[in-house]
Amino acid sequence: MSDLLTVLQDTADPRPEKLAKILGSTPQEVENELEELRRNKTLLGWMPILNPIQGQSEQVRAVIEVKISPEREGGFDRMALRISKFEEVESCYLMSGGYDLLVFVTGKNLKSVASFISERLATIQGVLSTATHFLLRPYKDHGHLLAEETENQEKPSISP
Repeated sequence: MSDLLTVLQDTADPRPEKLAKILGSTPQEVENELEELRRNKTLLGWMPILNPIQGQSEQVRAVIEVKISPEREGGFDRMALRISKFEEVESCYLMSGGYDLLVFVTGKNLKSVASFISERLATIQGVLSTATHFLLRPYKDHGHLLAEETENQEKPSISP
């Protein structure tokens, strides 16, 4: 991994002037490397990390384990790509274990996520089963702690 990519992951600040200062380079050299990383699809975009606890996001997120039947010519790839194209799908991963795919889904409410799963995802030919887990509260995301140890201190300690 290039030094630029390492710095980008740590700072997530896309300004070439700031990146050049950190790297001991010139803004033009950084801009050239950024352009090359975009061109070869190493750098796909910028994503801020927001704390849903602070933002009081009304979105519902779910993790869905999906068991699929691999296709003769496409294996798992064709089915995974088909599922990945749904607007509700945030991320989709091939995984080992009891299920084949791990799918992260976002919706405006519980009903919309449930409808997506039961009406669109589970009905795809080749989907054998799904197991849905709704995310209730985040504690850490992309290496950032989202909750403090001092939160919820109004509850008294339970002693034996």
